[in-house]
Amino acid sequence: MKDRRIDLISASGHKVYGPKGVGVLLARCRDYNDPPLEPLMYGGGQEKGLRPGTLPVHLIAALGESVRLASKDHARRLSSCAAIKAEAMRKLTEAGGVVNGASDAAIASTLNISFPGLDSEALILQLKESFAVSNGSACTSSSYTFSHVLTSMGLSKDRIRGSLRISWCHMTPPVDWALMAEKIAALRN
Repeated sequence: MKDRRIDLISASGHKVYGPKGVGVLLARCRDYNDPPLEPLMYGGGQEKGLRPGTLPVHLIAALGESVRLASKDHARRLSSCAAIKAEAMRKLTEAGGVVNGASDAAIASTLNISFPGLDSEALILQLKESFAVSNGSACTSSSYTFSHVLTSMGLSKDRIRGSLRISWCHMTPPVDWALMAEKIAALRN
């Protein structure tokens, strides 16, 4: 909320290594006026009528502690994730991968990379014994349509078809990217 242009920020607890089932919505008032929000559920007068029920204090406290720890340890976490990403990009581009998007503008803990000429489903099957990868975000995992994001970027269908989404965190142990590259090369051959 340091940026005055931001009116609303939402976050899920599990995205900052807090508990699942809790989140936060920060809303900036402008000239003492609340943003025009409508409730999803009705009853009770909590949160200016925006939600009913008793707040899960234990989850809120755990989310707060997770945010505190993430803020305190941000530089180290970012550095750790950036080092993992740099190694992944180096090894996987040597294996014929093409990074999707501007890697300098992307978060340090996620990589979307295409292997033109290969199918992402075949890649996932080839890698599943050693690596957990996907061909999209978890919220679209039941959909077998092309990624709307990669499509909007103007990527070819071949490139989208061969794209993988790989993610990690600051606690991820060393990854054998060379093994992943070998497995991809074996599929290509």
